[in-house]
Amino acid sequence: MNIQVLPEHKLSSVAPLKQCNVEKKEVELILVKDQNGVQYTSSSVIPNCSGGPPEDDERETWGKKMDFLLSVIGFAVDLANVWRFPYLCYKNGGGAFLIPYILFLVIAGMPLFYMELALGQYNREGAATVWKICPVFKGVGYTVIIIALYVGFYYNVIIAWSLYYLFSSMTGELPWLHCNNSWNSENCTLPKHFNGSFLANGTSYAKFKITPAAEYYERGVLHLHESRGIQDLGLPRWELTLCLVVVVFILYFSLWKGVKSSGKVVYITATMPYVVLFVLLIRGITLPGAMDGIRAYLHIDFNMLNNPKVWIDAATQIFYSLGAGFGVLIAFASYNKFDNNCYRDALLTSTVNCVTSFFSGFAIFSVLGYMADKHGVKIEDVATDGAGLVFIIYPEAISTLPGSTFWAIVFFIMLLTLGIDSSMGGMEAVITGLTDDFKILKRNRKLFTFATAFGTFLVALFCITNGGIYVLTLLDNYAAGTSILFAVLIEAIGVSWFYGVDRFSEDIERMMGFKPGLYWRLCWKFVSPAFLLFVVVASIVTSTGLNYDDYIFPQWSNVVGWGVAMSSMLFVPVYAIYKFCSVSGTFKQRIAYCITPEHEHHLVAEGNIRQFTLKHWLAI
Repeated sequence: MNIQVLPEHKLSSVAPLKQCNVEKKEVELILVKDQNGVQYTSSSVIPNCSGGPPEDDERETWGKKMDFLLSVIGFAVDLANVWRFPYLCYKNGGGAFLIPYILFLVIAGMPLFYMELALGQYNREGAATVWKICPVFKGVGYTVIIIALYVGFYYNVIIAWSLYYLFSSMTGELPWLHCNNSWNSENCTLPKHFNGSFLANGTSYAKFKITPAAEYYERGVLHLHESRGIQDLGLPRWELTLCLVVVVFILYFSLWKGVKSSGKVVYITATMPYVVLFVLLIRGITLPGAMDGIRAYLHIDFNMLNNPKVWIDAATQIFYSLGAGFGVLIAFASYNKFDNNCYRDALLTSTVNCVTSFFSGFAIFSVLGYMADKHGVKIEDVATDGAGLVFIIYPEAISTLPGSTFWAIVFFIMLLTLGIDSSMGGMEAVITGLTDDFKILKRNRKLFTFATAFGTFLVALFCITNGGIYVLTLLDNYAAGTSILFAVLIEAIGVSWFYGVDRFSEDIERMMGFKPGLYWRLCWKFVSPAFLLFVVVASIVTSTGLNYDDYIFPQWSNVVGWGVAMSSMLFVPVYAIYKFCSVSGTFKQRIAYCITPEHEHHLVAEGNIRQFTLKHWLAI
C-alpha cells in the first residue's frame, strides 16, 4: 500500500486520527481505493473524519481579512438602508418599530447570515455546488443565482440614475431649481408658491409631481411623460445609456480578476457612504426644523405594535436588508481561509448593517424636518421612501442650501458607492456560482465576467426607455420578491433538516474549534424556517396589483411578473425531479442518493443511510 506524506499545510486541516470516530480499516479502504486508481487532484486532501469536503488549496482567497469584511458590509449596506428603513421606522411607530426589527434580527436575521457564511466557508463553493451536502437541493442554488442576475438588470439602472444626477450636479445652478427648462411643463410650480392651504385636500407635498425637482426626475431624466404605459416603451435614452455603460465598465473592471480586484474597490465604495452620511448629518442638524424631523423619526408609538403590518414590515426589512439568500454571502465566504472566524464576522457585519440603517435616518429626517419647516407643512407631508426620497425630495432640499452644488455632488457620490458594491456582490454571486459549477467558465473567468456584465447591460436597456420605470417597477416587485423568500426557506430547510443541524455544527467546529451554541442550533432548526414561512405567506397575502403612483399596470403585466418569479423558483422542483431520475437504484436508494452528501454516497450502497433514521431528524 502506497501512502504519500502530505505537505504540512495540508495536514493541518485534517483532524488527528485519534480524535476521529473512524475505524482503522475504513482509512485503509480509502487508501486502497487510491491505489486502485481513484485519482485525487493536487487541490484535495485525504477526507477528514466526517468525510467532509476537501480543502481546495488552489482556490483564491481574500488578500486581507478587511477585504472580506468590507465586501460583505458593502453588499449588505445598500440604497434601501437610506431610502427605505428610515421611512418604515417613522411610519410604523418610530422607536417602537425597533422592537420587532431587533427581535427579527436576533432570532432570524443573524442566524441566517451566520449560516450562509459558514456554509460557503466550509464547502468553499458557490451557491449551486455548495449543495453537494444535499444534492436534491442544488436547484435552490440555481434559483438564487438567477434572482441575483435579475436584480442586476434593474439595480444597475438606479446606479446609472445616480451617475446621471452626479454629472448634472456639476454646474453653477442645479437643474432642478427652476421651472424654465425645456423639460418643464406649464403646470410646473416653484416650492415657494406652495403653502399649508395648498395641501388642504389631503395630498402630501411629497406626492406633488409639478415641483421643479419632481419634473426633473420624471420628465428630464426618465421622460415618463412621453410614454402611455408599460406597453409604450420607446427607445433607450442615450444619456442614461452612456451612464449605464460607465456603471457596467466599473463593475467589470472591479470583478474581472475575482476577489483580488473587488476586495480593493470596496475600500472606497464601502467606506465612502459612512463619510458622506456623517457629513450630511452634521449639515442636516444645523438646519432650521431639523430637530422636529429627528423627533418625528424617533417618536415612540407602542400602539402601532398592535398592527400586524408593522411586524410584516419589520420581518421583510430585516431579511432584505441583510441580503441573505442571494448567494452573495456564500460566494464571498467561499474565498475565506478555512479557519476564519465567520461567527464573529456574522455578528459584526449584520450589526453594522442595522446600525447604519438607523443612523441614516438621522441624516434623512433632519433634512425632511428642514423641508417641512421651509414649506410650513407637517413632516408627514414631505416624508416618503424609495426613489421619490433620494431623487426628488432630498435633491430639492439640497438645492436650497448655500453651496448646493457641493452638497449635491457629495450626496450622489454616496448613492453611487452604495449601489456599486451591492451590485458587485450580486454579480459575484452569479459568477462564482456558475464558474464553480462549470469548469470551462472558471478557465475563462474574464470572458464570462464580461459576458455577464454585457448581458445585464442589454436587458437594462429596457429600463432606460421612456416607459422604462414601469419595467423597473415590475422587476423590482417580482424578480426578488416572493421568489427569494421561497429560496431561502428551502435553503434553511435543506441545511437544518436534511443535512442536519448537528452535522452542520460539527463542520463549524472543524473550522473554528468550537461548536455553535444551543441558541443558534435551535434558531437554524426551528425559528428561522418558521420566520421565513411567515414572511413568505405574508408577502403572498399582502401582494396587490402593480401600480406606479396613479398608473395601474394592465393585468397581463402582473402575469408576466409572476412568470419572472416562477422562472427562478421552478429550478427547485425541476432539478429535484431531474436528480431523482438521473441516479440509479431502487426508489428508496434514489431518495437516499438525493438527500445524502456526495462524499457519503458509498454508505447508500451499504444500506447505511443516516436520513432514514429518527435520530437524524431529532438531532439538534
